[in-house]
Amino acid sequence: MQLLRGAWKILVAIKDGLVLLFMLLFFALLYMALTISPNPVVPTSGALHLDLDGVIVEQPEEADPLTLLSGGADAVQQHRLRDIVRALETAATDDRITAVALDLDGFLGGGRSAIAEVADAIQLVRDADKPVIAYATGYGDSAYLLASHASEIWVNPMGGALILGPGGNQLYFGDLLDRYGVTANVFRAGQYKSAVEPFTENRMSPEAREASQALADTLFEIWREDVARARPAAELDAIIASPADTIEAANGDLATAARQTNMVDHLGGRAEWAARVAEVSGESAVANNSGFQSIALANWIAANPVSGGSEKIGIVTVAGTIVDGEAPPGTAGGETITQLIEQASDAHDFAALVIRVDSPGGSALASERIRLAILAAAEAEGDIPIVVSMGNLAASGGYWISTTGEHIVAEPATITGSIGVWSLIPSFEGTLAQWGVNSDGVETTPLSGEPDIAGGLSPEVERLFQAGTEDVYRRFLSLVSESRDMTTERVDEIGQGRVWAGATARQLGLVDQFGNLDDAIAAAAERAEIDASDVQRVYIEQQPSGFAEFLRNLSRDDTANTQVSDPWSLLTPDPRAILAQARAEIGLLINGPVMQARCMECPADIVPGRRNIEDSPQLSLFQWIFG
Repeated sequence: MQLLRGAWKILVAIKDGLVLLFMLLFFALLYMALTISPNPVVPTSGALHLDLDGVIVEQPEEADPLTLLSGGADAVQQHRLRDIVRALETAATDDRITAVALDLDGFLGGGRSAIAEVADAIQLVRDADKPVIAYATGYGDSAYLLASHASEIWVNPMGGALILGPGGNQLYFGDLLDRYGVTANVFRAGQYKSAVEPFTENRMSPEAREASQALADTLFEIWREDVARARPAAELDAIIASPADTIEAANGDLATAARQTNMVDHLGGRAEWAARVAEVSGESAVANNSGFQSIALANWIAANPVSGGSEKIGIVTVAGTIVDGEAPPGTAGGETITQLIEQASDAHDFAALVIRVDSPGGSALASERIRLAILAAAEAEGDIPIVVSMGNLAASGGYWISTTGEHIVAEPATITGSIGVWSLIPSFEGTLAQWGVNSDGVETTPLSGEPDIAGGLSPEVERLFQAGTEDVYRRFLSLVSESRDMTTERVDEIGQGRVWAGATARQLGLVDQFGNLDDAIAAAAERAEIDASDVQRVYIEQQPSGFAEFLRNLSRDDTANTQVSDPWSLLTPDPRAILAQARAEIGLLINGPVMQARCMECPADIVPGRRNIEDSPQLSLFQWIFG
């Protein structure tokens, strides 16, 4: 028996040793895979295949390792804006690129300013006398804005183009909450801070309607002007004013209607489009899906890294909803960004800081935490200049952070402002009463057991929260007043929680200059008295997990067919979106946080942090604004 026990121990020891050896070998190979930089293969010539399946964002989310390990993939692919722009800018001047194949099948959009920036980069390629040949089955607003800058626009004969324009509906839960006895205790500062209206009303207030209509009209006018300049032959007025008449004139054929109104140049399937690209780029020498000599976007980006100079400018990325504590890429965690700023300040000698904001706001506390960290870093470097670059969104808490800048650069279509604060606490006294449940107790102070969500908030607590909300709003006004050299009365007048397009915000003095990130860096270099051509960009942002990226690369199927929809799908809302909106807004009511500087009127479909439609944090009034 002892001999058997001894043999068993030896076998167990061998087994444990083999398991340990296997684990060490596995992690060694994993480490090698994560640390070895791939050598991008770039043909000597060909077309840059700009396949924009998915969305364009400022900062992509981190892939979910559990989803990838289970064999799934990200529901929506996310492309980093600055990577696409850099790829196009280098393509315009590099002789290896003979054309750009703009593949918009499966393109789901992005923010207006991001789309406009990519469109400008496409125009650079076209101005360099290189063909840009676009293709899609169905063109919506965002896809068509990009395509309008192409030299040729192809559409599937079963496809077409439909212009929806900004607008749409929002759900209102006031009557529903009343029916079930739920009280939405709302405290707000700002006449136009309509974010909490869905919990108290059954329709849009006149103030909210006025602000939303003005914003939508401004954004649509910017879109129309851009498309008209890029493609003057397109009969936009006809197809916008009466799309039904235009389509009926083509016997209901959307593709033919698009051709007759000069919205597109050619009708053809993907094979015909690929053959056209092959005419200028050559046929593919290897078997692939494209059918033409193509250069993959990822390879081209890897082969063209950003060159660095001797003068460092730190670029702090604040992308997504601003939340307290730590958060992954795509969400602006107050503690995460603060730590990144502190670490970068210790490691580098910066000549200036550029704050890249693409956020609808969120936690007022986290916004202030980030603001103070930026100011502390600038002071530690010797009071270096701070310039703000606004992306798609720099609203509410996003604008709070923007007050650090001595100069603010934004795009005309940037959504900004929303200078206001609101608080929200639900209570369920009516619900419990309907079930025959009552609450009672004792107290030692006016705040004992408060806020009482079972019995209802006391008048004392209501006064307390309203006073606190107004105090945070006054702090907001003071920050903007000092930053923009305005009186607090003037800031209050143009604040009040109202949302503005960048074009209007500049007229109001909330923005100094129109431009993109490059323009903001140039402005920072000028203020730091350094040569803009000698700048080294140091991005201060959270990097995605190497392990998650490794799994994403393993799971990526470059041969997979793009999921496309016919243009009629543009007019058919996804029922899941309505359910997701209802769930998200009720979740906001229940989960908080209580006090926020957040622009809930801003379109959430362009805010990072949404992995798929079911997980959408908020589908807002303008859920169709970037369709």
